Amino acid sequence: MVCPEWNQVNKDDYRGIWVYVEHFNGKISEGSLQLIGKAKELAAKLGVDVTAIMVGKDLDKLLMEPIYYGADKVIYVDDDRLSVYLPHLYAASVVELANKYKPEIILFAATKRGRELAPYVANTLRSGITADCTALDVDPKTRDLDQVRPTYGGNILAHIRTPTRRPQLASVRPNVFPTPPRDESRKGELVKEKLSKLPEPRGRYLGSKSITEEDESGLPPVEKSDIVVVAGKGVNGVEGVKLLTDLAKLLGGTIGGTKKVTDAGWLPTSRQIGQTGRTVRPALYIGMGVSGAIQHVFGMNESKIIVAVNSDPNAPIFNYVDYGVVGDYKQVTEALLELLRERKKQ
Repeated sequence: MVCPEWNQVNKDDYRGIWVYVEHFNGKISEGSLQLIGKAKELAAKLGVDVTAIMVGKDLDKLLMEPIYYGADKVIYVDDDRLSVYLPHLYAASVVELANKYKPEIILFAATKRGRELAPYVANTLRSGITADCTALDVDPKTRDLDQVRPTYGGNILAHIRTPTRRPQLASVRPNVFPTPPRDESRKGELVKEKLSKLPEPRGRYLGSKSITEEDESGLPPVEKSDIVVVAGKGVNGVEGVKLLTDLAKLLGGTIGGTKKVTDAGWLPTSRQIGQTGRTVRPALYIGMGVSGAIQHVFGMNESKIIVAVNSDPNAPIFNYVDYGVVGDYKQVTEALLELLRERKKQ
């Protein structure tokens, strides 16, 4: 069935994979760089190039970074009118470029901005979008993008395709894919574009805050640390979280929590790990009082080493661990703190 409200498209007119590269305060989003690596895998199957798309103001110092991480080309718009991020202006820029170059796939990192921007683009292009994907693949015969995302509380993985529309749009949660290595020896093409028109700005800009800023704990974001100590509902309150924060600091890591912990206000929502929070891939994950609900496991099961402490021997978290301890999290944490402090004195 073809929607009568949308003009039909010739899929053969569309070629290439685009990654929208998000940037903030002179720094590129890690999620965008991760997508470039995945896009290279998909592009190899389709026999096409990977193009990074950047829009904004004063981009000169950032333009080569996508190429260093694997992009073949960067198409960018550097315009005074884009000095401040406004979603409808940025989306209009991406749409104009897409209408000119006709990519078959456009990928966005599912950050706060990406989740806002991508639907603007999809709606204007009349192409639809699959949000918060956890896996991507392509069918070389049909050139359809296989967009995989969890549904029904994370119990089912849905495979979504767009057989009649182009471009195909998807957003992907940060940290689902690894960041490719940076290689300054790579060469690529830089293409500067000028916009024919932009809609009038709507609303009033009140300033913005970096989504990667550290909070009051003084510890790095959960997605940026190699060691993450995670508080579950079993820690029973703010005092338990403080104890685990001390452990995270001594380990040189950071603190995170399950949804029930952030919902209770024991930790800020920026530290929530799981399906509706952040996805992490640390070298070491330590879950204290974490039950192991599938929604939480979804955000941490790519951790290299998983350790869990829970007083319930039947807790689901033990199905995913490399090392499990059945016991009281407080006793275990205090013993670890004592051991670490003693070693620090030596």
